Amino acid sequence: MVKTLVFAESSVHASLLLQYQFGMNSIAISPTLATQTMEGYRLLDDVVNSIKPIKPLTPAQMRVSSLQKNIERDRDALKAERESQRHQREAQRQQKQRRPPDTPTSIPA
Repeated sequence: MVKTLVFAESSVHASLLLQYQFGMNSIAISPTLATQTMEGYRLLDDVVNSIKPIKPLTPAQMRVSSLQKNIERDRDALKAERESQRHQREAQRQQKQRRPPDTPTSIPA
C-alpha cells in the first residue's frame, strides 16, 4: 500500500481521480482532507512515474513458467494427499484402540 497525496477540490474528487488513474476498487482507504503537512505521503505523479510495466513473457518463457507452476501445484497436492492419508490412518488407529476387543461367546451344548 502506498500513501499518496492528491490535490483535489474534495475527497470525492480525489477518489474519482485515483480510481481513474489506478482502476475501480483500488483505493484501500477513502481520501481525507489534509490539514497539515503530510509526512510520509508521496505525490500522485511520483507514484505513477515509479510504476514500471512488466514485459510480457515469450512463448518459451511462458511454457517454462507454466511447467514450474504445475510442479509447485503438484508438489503441494501430493503433500496434502499424504497428510490426508496420514490423518485417516491415525483416525482408524484411534478408533481401533477405543473399540473393546471382541469377546468370544460360548455356544451352549
